[in-house]
Amino acid sequence: MARKRNEEYKGDNEDEEFEEEPVEEFEDPDDFVDDVGDEELLGDLLKKKPCETDGMENVIVVDEIPKVEPARQEKLENVIKKLFTTCGEIVNVYYPKDDNGYTKGYCYIEYKSPAQAEEAVKVYSNYRLDKTHTLLVNIFTDFQKYENIPVEWTPPTAQPYTPTVDLYSFLTEPDAYDQYCVVVDNGSSPSQVQFWQNSLPDPTELHRKDKFTEQTVKWSPLGTYIVAFHKQGVAIWGGPQFQRINKFPHVGTTHVEFSPKENFIVTYGLATASGGSKVIIWDIRTGLEKRSFVADPLAPTSIFRWSHDDKYVASMGDGAIHIYETDTFFLLEKKSVKIPGIRGFAWSPTDNIIAYWVAEQTDVPAKVTLMDIPKKREIRTKNLFNVADCKLHWQKCGDYLGVKVDRFSKSKKGGLKDQDVKFLGMFYNFEIFHMREKDIPVDSVEIKEPIAAFSWEPVGDKFAIIHGEGAGGSNVSFYEAKKGQKVSLVKKMERKSATHLFWSPRGGFIVLANCTQGVFEFVDTSDFTIMNTGDHHGAFQCEWDPTGRYIVTGLGAHKVKDDHSYYLWSFQGRLLRRNNLKNFLQLFWRPRPQTLLPEAQQKEIKKNLKKYYPQFETKDRLRQTRASKELLEKRAKLREEFLEYRQKRIQDYESLRMKRLELRNNVDTDTLEADKDNLEEEIVECLVKEETTFI
Repeated sequence: MARKRNEEYKGDNEDEEFEEEPVEEFEDPDDFVDDVGDEELLGDLLKKKPCETDGMENVIVVDEIPKVEPARQEKLENVIKKLFTTCGEIVNVYYPKDDNGYTKGYCYIEYKSPAQAEEAVKVYSNYRLDKTHTLLVNIFTDFQKYENIPVEWTPPTAQPYTPTVDLYSFLTEPDAYDQYCVVVDNGSSPSQVQFWQNSLPDPTELHRKDKFTEQTVKWSPLGTYIVAFHKQGVAIWGGPQFQRINKFPHVGTTHVEFSPKENFIVTYGLATASGGSKVIIWDIRTGLEKRSFVADPLAPTSIFRWSHDDKYVASMGDGAIHIYETDTFFLLEKKSVKIPGIRGFAWSPTDNIIAYWVAEQTDVPAKVTLMDIPKKREIRTKNLFNVADCKLHWQKCGDYLGVKVDRFSKSKKGGLKDQDVKFLGMFYNFEIFHMREKDIPVDSVEIKEPIAAFSWEPVGDKFAIIHGEGAGGSNVSFYEAKKGQKVSLVKKMERKSATHLFWSPRGGFIVLANCTQGVFEFVDTSDFTIMNTGDHHGAFQCEWDPTGRYIVTGLGAHKVKDDHSYYLWSFQGRLLRRNNLKNFLQLFWRPRPQTLLPEAQQKEIKKNLKKYYPQFETKDRLRQTRASKELLEKRAKLREEFLEYRQKRIQDYESLRMKRLELRNNVDTDTLEADKDNLEEEIVECLVKEETTFI
């Protein structure tokens, strides 16, 4: 029942009465001045105040696009979409238009995430679309930020430093010990990977990851990352504890490649879960897909080749080389390089030069050409005749290019038609291009016997060839290419069983390996002496460490059922360590980046290396002393533990003496053996061997 505001309230008991509370005055005095702002009172709430740009962090504004009529709008939209799709998935695109239907020269593009929008701004700001249009790209929310710029500048507040994963910690090891990883098979489950440091006197295990990869692993070229394979794609790991840095979803990935500077990674896998082949190029830092290609299932595993500075990536198509600029991943000058009959190509490891060869055609000889990029200018051409096949081999320093040419030794025409040609036999030769000399002279080395292997000395002027076949074995020939001189034979080793050549990464030393029998010869190429010969029966893997001081041979579980092992050798062929590891698969040394010291300083250090010897010898003696001391302490500790355990067992034995007497009718059997009267000696003779001698 309603009551008046000033009416007294009476409870159920009419004798009970409640008086009204006194009314207090809250009005401000006449001279009060309100100097408290809304930001001070409601600061937290005002920060959450909605604004027009909320949810627009993933929208970009693209300015300076062409103003086109309705008939050309579809073509413009396709060009813009093709460009900006490389930075991520586009959700929506809007082109403002005037009353006549013409575009106004700008558009809005909405991405799936703000990170993709930021990548688009980074990649396409000041991008030259054509001769008259250079794109200007901004995030939509930037406009409000620029409108509210304060008149007076205030220094920014220092933000607390948040440490990131140190990807280069392995380079700061005081003794410069190298690292390696060992892959161990776990049967049906993903393989285990062990990370070790090649310390002295014994290696140190750094980390161990179970179920790390479903196939194998691969180090990046500079050793910063290691790749693990999974069903849904690949992941890269790094840092002191090998944390996961990024992942790249690509179902069915079977092979990956890094760009030389580790800016990009290429995955080869399935186009869809149901099948088909696809190649995707990813940005390692952001994890974004830069571009993808549909691959021919019958094509080679690796179809892309990178320039040494990551500026270009190229692939070979039908009668053309497709060269893409990595800034945009569009064709260089928006067109391919047409080369009819091209069969193979390779980038120089130190310069933006492409070497390619073209097959022989009717009345047109085969040729090897060097092309300068980005000018696409031919700087050297060598014509070749009666060519069956070619292989391009760059030296690691880019000083030489070796072209192995398989040629028909003879040809003659016969039959009723002049087109009928018969080829009798084959011979082989190497065309050696001297890249650092004027006009790039070319030398030829002819080999009549079949070629089994060819390899350049990584740092130096030599190359080695395994040639010949027969019951007596193959021959290994060493050639030297000096500046201003023709290539010359410096040594020929006959009757060798080698099938592969493994140069030290520093040059000077080489291993002649028979990867079928597991026999390894260690050769010093300064005087071509065989320093030692090693045997690791059945070993198929042979890998140098980055310094050229050690080499590993391995025999994995996917080759044999038992005796899985890897051996560590010195560069002189001395066996340092045998490691028998069940289910061992492979071992990979962690690469190192090139030194930052200039060449002059490196030569100075090598020249004065003797003065550093005492320092290293002292450190080696201390290390050995420390190792011996640690070994003695370890042995003493083990002996002490054993004696303590033995004394405890003796006490337990003595405490049970009364029980033994009760069980044995109070006969003390503990002392029976000590009494000689209780022992019987028995001599037993047996026939060990019988021989018959005729006199």
